[in-house]
Amino acid sequence: MAKVKIYSTPTCPYCKMAKQYLTENNVEFEDVDVSSNQTAAQEMISKSGQMGVPVLDIDGQIIVGFDKGKIKQLLGIK
Repeated sequence: MAKVKIYSTPTCPYCKMAKQYLTENNVEFEDVDVSSNQTAAQEMISKSGQMGVPVLDIDGQIIVGFDKGKIKQLLGIK
């Protein structure tokens, strides 16, 4: 199983969609709220070069935004 971390904020609709998609496909993930965790926000920016959310880290592969096709590809979801 892939190690999945999603950097998100509580008010981001695309973050909610990404987390719902992962949940629907039985993918375990660590949800990191960057609105309340400055250290995590800096970690996200250094990994992605972006300040926008969501940012997904799937086994070290970075996806910026809710890119369902890329998520499916990296996780091997049919």
